[in-house]
Amino acid sequence: MGGRSPAAGWRCALLLLLMTAAITTAEGRFVVEKNSLRVTSPAALRGVYECAIGNFGMPQYGGTMHGVVVYPKANRKGCKDFSDSGLSFNPKAGGLPVFLLVDRGDCYFTTKGWNAQTSGAAAVLVADDRAEPLITMDTPESAGKEHLENITVPSALVSKRFGDDLKTALENGDMVNVLLDWRESLPHPDERVEYEFWTNSNDECGAKCDMQMNFVRSFRGVAQLLEQRGYTQFAPHYITWYCPEAFILSKQCTSQCINHGRYCAPDPEQDFTTGYDGKDVVVQNLIQICLFKVANESRKPWLWWDYVHDFAIRCPMKEKKYTRDCANGVIKSLGMDIDKINKCVGDPDADEDNPVLKAEQDAQIGHGSRGDVTILPTFVVNNRQYRGKLDKRAVLRAICSGFEETTEPDICLTQDIQTNQCLENNGGCWLDNRNNFTACKDTFRGRVCECPIVNGVQFVGDGYTHCEASGVGRCQINNGGCWKETRNGKSVSACSNEESKGCKCPPGFKGDGIHSCDDIDECKDKLFCQCNGCSCENTWGSYECGCGGSSMLYIREHDTCVSKVGNASVGWGFLWVIFFGLGFAGVGAYAVYKYRLRSYMDSEIRAIMAQYMPLENQDTSSHQRTVERADI
Repeated sequence: MGGRSPAAGWRCALLLLLMTAAITTAEGRFVVEKNSLRVTSPAALRGVYECAIGNFGMPQYGGTMHGVVVYPKANRKGCKDFSDSGLSFNPKAGGLPVFLLVDRGDCYFTTKGWNAQTSGAAAVLVADDRAEPLITMDTPESAGKEHLENITVPSALVSKRFGDDLKTALENGDMVNVLLDWRESLPHPDERVEYEFWTNSNDECGAKCDMQMNFVRSFRGVAQLLEQRGYTQFAPHYITWYCPEAFILSKQCTSQCINHGRYCAPDPEQDFTTGYDGKDVVVQNLIQICLFKVANESRKPWLWWDYVHDFAIRCPMKEKKYTRDCANGVIKSLGMDIDKINKCVGDPDADEDNPVLKAEQDAQIGHGSRGDVTILPTFVVNNRQYRGKLDKRAVLRAICSGFEETTEPDICLTQDIQTNQCLENNGGCWLDNRNNFTACKDTFRGRVCECPIVNGVQFVGDGYTHCEASGVGRCQINNGGCWKETRNGKSVSACSNEESKGCKCPPGFKGDGIHSCDDIDECKDKLFCQCNGCSCENTWGSYECGCGGSSMLYIREHDTCVSKVGNASVGWGFLWVIFFGLGFAGVGAYAVYKYRLRSYMDSEIRAIMAQYMPLENQDTSSHQRTVERADI
C-alpha cells in the first residue's frame, strides 16, 4: 500500500474496479473535441491545424480570436508565476493579443493556464511533449478552486510536431500570427438547440462539486427561460457503473451499488467507514431522473432545475440531510406527484434491471459524432461535448452557437456574451445617420450586417452599403429613402405606399426620385397652354394658363380658351328656343285635340238624326224601306 491506510487501499481498489467495469460496459470511445487554429504568417507555416479544446477556461464557441504567438524565454513550462521572471504578456496599445506557447509537463494543465492568464496572455497553447494523437486537457480532482473558477482564457493542446514548428519559426525571428476558430466546434443546424447536462447529486467531491452547484444557481433562470419559450430541448443525465459479477457480494459493492451491483457510484467521501455510501448517491440520482421524467410528461421540464437547486440547499451531506425523506419534502414543495416519482424509482433492493438507470448507462456510450461521456460534469450540445469552464456565460455562449446563424433568441444578444463590434465604426455596416437606423447586429459570433425592421417596416438591401424601406408604410420611415421637399406649405414626395419599393418623381417633376426631383417648366417646354391667346406661367410642380382678359375662360382638359359672355348668350338663346318650341308644341297639340273632338261629335249627331228623318242626299226608296220595317 506504500504507507496508505486500509481505507485508502479499499478506495483505490474500488475505483480501479469501477473504472474497469465502465471500460468493459460497451465498446465505446472517447472523442477529443477540437477547434481550428489557422496560421496566417509566416508563409512557411500558413495553413489550418487542429488543436484540442481544454476542459477549463472559456472557449469562444461560435467565434474567433486573433493573436500573436509568444514562446517565453524562461519558465517555458508555465509552472511558475511569470512575474517571478519579470515577464508580462499584456499587449501594447494597438497590438494583437498574446497567445502564450508553453510546454507540457511538470505541473497541471490548469496551473499553466492560470499562470498564463495572470501574466496577461489572452490564450494559452500547450505543446505536447510526445508524438501522440491529441488528448483533452482536463482539470485534476485535486485542483484548487482558484484555478477552476477563475481561469477565463481559452486553452488548446497542439501536437508536438506543430509545437516544434512554431518554436523554430519564433527562434528564426518570424512573427507568428494565428486565428483560433471555434465557429464549427459545435453544429448549428436549425432554430432549436438540444443539450444534455451530465451531472451528479453528490455534493462532497470538492472544488468540482462546488463549481457545479454555483453553476446550477446562476444558470437555472437562463435554462428555464430557454425551455419555456421552446428555444431548447434539455435533458439531465447521470453516470453510473456496475460491479463485475465476481464482486457483487463484496462489502464494497453492496455499499456502493443498488439492484445487486447493477448500478454503482463511488463513495462520496472516498471512505467506507464514514458518511454516506455510493448507493445513497445512486438513489438520489435516480430520484432526480424520475422527477425530470414526471415533470417532462406534465410539460414542465424546467422544474428539474428548481428541484436540484433546492435539494442542494435543503438536503446537504454536511448537515446529514442527504436522505429520501428530505428529497420528498422538496418534491412536495414544488407540487410534484410523489407517487409517480416513487413508482418510477422502483425498488433499489430488487435483483432486476431498473429501466431508467439502464437507459442512462446506454446513453453514456458514444454514438455518431459524440464520444463516451466519462468526465463529470459534462455538457453535450447538439450531440457534441462541450469543453471549458462550467460557467453561465461560457455555457450560454456554447448553447447559442448551436442555433442556426441569425436565429438566436434575444438572450444570446445580452451584454454578457455579445461582441459589441457595432460600437466601433458601426461594424462597417449600413447606417442611416438621419434616424440612427443601422444594419449592424451584435451576436456572440460577431457582428452581422442585416437590414433592420423599424416600426414594423422591413428594410431590404445588402446590409453593408444599402438598405431601404419596403412594403406598406415604408413612406412613413425616412420617406422610404426617396426625395421629398416642402415649399410654401406644399409637400411633394417621390415615395408611394402603393409601390413596395422604388422611388418615382410625381407628375410635374423629373429626376431619379432618390436624390432629387426637379420641377418641369411646362411653359418653356411648350407642353401645355399652347392655344391662341393663351399666356403660360410656370409654378412648382405645375403651371397656370391665362386667356387674355376677364371675359375668357381656360379649359385645362382641352387646352383651349372660351368666352365667358358668348357662352352665356348662347346658353340663354338655347333656353329660349326650348321654351318657344315647347309653347308651339303645346298650341299644336291643343288644336289637334279640339279638331278631333269636334269631328267625333259631328259624326255622332249625324247618326242620331239619320234615324228620325231622311237627309237630302238619301233616295226615297231607301226611306220607304226603312218606314216599312218600322211598321212591321
